[in-house]
Amino acid sequence: MKKFGIKAVVALLVLAGGAIGGAQVLTAHRKTETTATVDPQDRRLAEVGAYIARTADCVACHSVPGDKPFAGGLAMQTPVGTIYSSNITSDKTAGIGAYSYADFKNAVQYGIRKDGTPLYPAMPYPSYAIMPDADVQALYAYFMADVKPDSKPSADSTIPWPLNMRWPMAWWQALFAGKRQFAAPAGADEMLTRGAYLVEGPGHCGACHTPRGLAYQEKALSMADGDAFLSGAVIDGWRAKSLRGEAQGLQSWTVADIALFLKTGRTDKVAAFGAMADVVEHSTRHFSDNDLASIAAYLKQLPPVQGKLPVFAAKADTTTAALLDGRYDSRGAVIYMEQCVVCHRADGQGMPRIFPALAGNSAIFAQNPQSIIQITLEGGKMPANDHDAMAFAMPGFNHLSDRDITDVINFIRTAWTNQAPAIADGDVAHIRDFLAGKKPNIVSGGKHE
Repeated sequence: MKKFGIKAVVALLVLAGGAIGGAQVLTAHRKTETTATVDPQDRRLAEVGAYIARTADCVACHSVPGDKPFAGGLAMQTPVGTIYSSNITSDKTAGIGAYSYADFKNAVQYGIRKDGTPLYPAMPYPSYAIMPDADVQALYAYFMADVKPDSKPSADSTIPWPLNMRWPMAWWQALFAGKRQFAAPAGADEMLTRGAYLVEGPGHCGACHTPRGLAYQEKALSMADGDAFLSGAVIDGWRAKSLRGEAQGLQSWTVADIALFLKTGRTDKVAAFGAMADVVEHSTRHFSDNDLASIAAYLKQLPPVQGKLPVFAAKADTTTAALLDGRYDSRGAVIYMEQCVVCHRADGQGMPRIFPALAGNSAIFAQNPQSIIQITLEGGKMPANDHDAMAFAMPGFNHLSDRDITDVINFIRTAWTNQAPAIADGDVAHIRDFLAGKKPNIVSGGKHE
């Protein structure tokens, strides 16, 4: 038995050594050895890179609200712990100022840090992989020339050992993040091709809106990869809605609605919330009108997700008359009249571009209720933009009980013409616990918010 135990330990050590050695080989093979050089003093190139950085939404993930841009520290919640975004300023010690262009390309497109450490897929390098060299070079010039250095150190994740070991990520990358190139959708014109590229590549929409598998891999990186692409997912406690053409996706949105939402964070009916508000404020509102039109056109022509309801059945609105007549036939209706009606009105239509509608709002009748629960508990703020004079905020209602939140949400999800399944008290309790356990961002000085 003793000899068997020794042999087993030796065998495990050999396997571990092979796995670690294999990971090192995979990383070395994956890295680019490009000899291309980029002149950060090329102003034209850096200016192009500034726009590309907007399309890639670098600032939203690598900045903490109120802190220095690109200095990192944003807390990103994962099923196994919190990952903090890294400092990507031009600081040569804390940031990426000492990166060569090859180092930069390896990190952005292949998920490999300068020291050879594989990056977690919280960094959307599987999407950035399709960006052409010219765009990556311009991005490098921008970061080296125009992003001011900051000495804020990058923070370690809270992922426990052994899950926090980085070398297994090399095997993950080999399986799920291979080198690839952009392929235009069959028959797409120039506008749809541009929209597809922005959505699949720098915009990395799938990183939030595509469901992930057991290994935390996106189940599809394009429509060519399968029907899961952009079919909706849950991330950081929010429901990132389906961007496909079914009833609970973008079926009720026009091309103009999509473009306006990306430009301003709101339409006459809906408003951006959660992480999407940051995306609009830091990224999409800076897009050219042509790029916004291209994205909108591409998304709107995507087919419904297979097996999902393409359109809702017609439903008459009996809610408005009942509320106006003082007929409150449920506890949820009473709470709505006490807490919500002053902004969202008895007809659920709110006030265009000020208070979002609750009737006919696709965030309300999503199959998964995480977003409506979280925004009811925590509140939210519209993103700033150059089109609307003011950004309005919704207060949080976490002082209400789980039962009260459940009742009012169930009322809203089935009132007017809305059609959505009921939620349970346990759904609210789960989100409340999730919010209570979220790790805060890290601001300059190493302090938590």
